[in-house]
Amino acid sequence: MQPLTLYELNSRVRQALSRALPDDCWVQAELSDVRVNAAGHCYVEFVQKDTRNHSLIAKSRGTIWGNVFRLLRPYFERETGQPFSAGIKVLVQVRVEFHELYGYSLTVTDIDPSYTVGDMVRRRREILRQLEEEGVLSLNKELPLAILPQRIAVISSPTAAGYGDFCNQLSSNPYGLQFYPTLIPAIMQGDRVEASVLDALDHIHASLDEWDAVVIIRGGGAVSDLSGFDTYLLAAACAQFPLPVITGIGHERDDTVLDMVAHTRVKTPTAAAEFLISRAHETALRLEALAESVQAWTADLLAKQRRRLADMVLRLPQMATFRIAHERERQTRLWGRLTSVTALMLQAKRHQLQLLAQRTDACDVGRILSKGFSLTTVNGRAVTDASALHEGDVMHTRVAKGTIVSEVKEIKEIV
Repeated sequence: MQPLTLYELNSRVRQALSRALPDDCWVQAELSDVRVNAAGHCYVEFVQKDTRNHSLIAKSRGTIWGNVFRLLRPYFERETGQPFSAGIKVLVQVRVEFHELYGYSLTVTDIDPSYTVGDMVRRRREILRQLEEEGVLSLNKELPLAILPQRIAVISSPTAAGYGDFCNQLSSNPYGLQFYPTLIPAIMQGDRVEASVLDALDHIHASLDEWDAVVIIRGGGAVSDLSGFDTYLLAAACAQFPLPVITGIGHERDDTVLDMVAHTRVKTPTAAAEFLISRAHETALRLEALAESVQAWTADLLAKQRRRLADMVLRLPQMATFRIAHERERQTRLWGRLTSVTALMLQAKRHQLQLLAQRTDACDVGRILSKGFSLTTVNGRAVTDASALHEGDVMHTRVAKGTIVSEVKEIKEIV
């Protein structure tokens, strides 16, 4: 058999592939590499992985020529909200080609965004299911939002128009309510969204007492930049964050995973400001209603007290007359009791005085002497013991009528 040159072999392979696959076909694959050159041509690498261990089981080069790529890329990103980049799954229409010099490749002629959307939805569902299994999916939604949220930590790009719109809406609210927004800068598009927003949340977490709520806003920009808000780590961090998280990422058609776990989701940064204003205004209205209620209650109470006072004024003369009569009657009763008690006390005291008088009379010296008794003294002291006397002592003996002076001559003791 005549040997073939390499070119002849490759030519036969090209012809065989052309006969076997004469028409374009649709292929499901994952983009593992996407590069666009200066001419606008896009060079990709398609791969397929084993569903069990994610190892590569197929790989092929692909090309999207510039005239096709300029149409397919904006169409794909507009429909999916996902950048045309590595790591996503796509359904593409390709033409199988084999070149003798460059080998096997796939030329992309069309793309079906709905396939990628379906894969994105599936990934979102997987993240939400994982968060639900972990019991954290609705934690942030269950947090109570301050009735007057004024201290707002704002995660946004400092140059974003949406941040300016948010602050202007708060400061120019028609009710004159005061808010204190503070920017915590973060990257809000591209592949650094997740890490940047997580860093901002960590910064806020370090000073939780300084904030009433967290607002994550991203105004304008391409819808394709939203993929950074569809990650498990960011969703888990927001779901478990100890402050209510309000999202206004600036898109209306689809919710990101971050929107689904946040306390409150609104469409735009301006809508986020309007939500806070509405919340604060409702509180102000309730306070005004309470103030009016207190005022009405106070006025009613004062009216009742005035009526009661007027009634008392009318009744006062009658009450005074009744009180005076009552006091007079009471005093009469007290006087009667006092007179009776005083008479009894006086009678008792008279009896006591009579007894004392009798005792006093019984102890009177004159009366005792009149009965034949006498009182003998020596040197002014009464003599009661003969042994205390001495011969020659002068005694004075007092009798009922007069005093006898005598001298002791002899002392006889009673045996």
